[in-house]
Amino acid sequence: MLSAFAADPEMSRQGDVTDLESAEAYIRQLTDRSQDNLAFAVVDRGRCVGVVAINGSRQHQLGWFFYWVHPGTRGRGVMSQAAATVANWALGHGEDDDGGFYRLELGHRENNPASGRIAAAAGFLQEGLEREKFEVGGERVDVLTYGRLRSDPPAVVGHLPLRCQQEVTCS
Repeated sequence: MLSAFAADPEMSRQGDVTDLESAEAYIRQLTDRSQDNLAFAVVDRGRCVGVVAINGSRQHQLGWFFYWVHPGTRGRGVMSQAAATVANWALGHGEDDDGGFYRLELGHRENNPASGRIAAAAGFLQEGLEREKFEVGGERVDVLTYGRLRSDPPAVVGHLPLRCQQEVTCS
């Protein structure tokens, strides 16, 4: 996790991770079940190379879906598979128990087409454009929005094993 945040200045948009203590705080935030958050580490060859997470509202069966991947892992399809696996599980299309969501939503900057390819591979449909939503480097950028419903077909890209653990530790 520290390596991913250090390798890409854009990762600062995901959180402030600069040392082991801040990495542990970031993980605690992502996995805070009192806030209906769910987070899955994307592991490749024994190393965490990314995260797929959902900030949820159990009351509405609604989740804000997001992901990031270490720059050294990008372009290999790992995140597309991870996002599809988690989205399918969350919407009850996985091999494991149903994640309990009816709708998932996500957004990405329009100038980040790689994130759009991941969203599409995970079964999300583009629903709109939010003009000049974010300020990045002093410039306003548009955000493309996506949604996926329980009634949408499952994503068909290759899937990764999904293992849920209650406790997360850093070492």
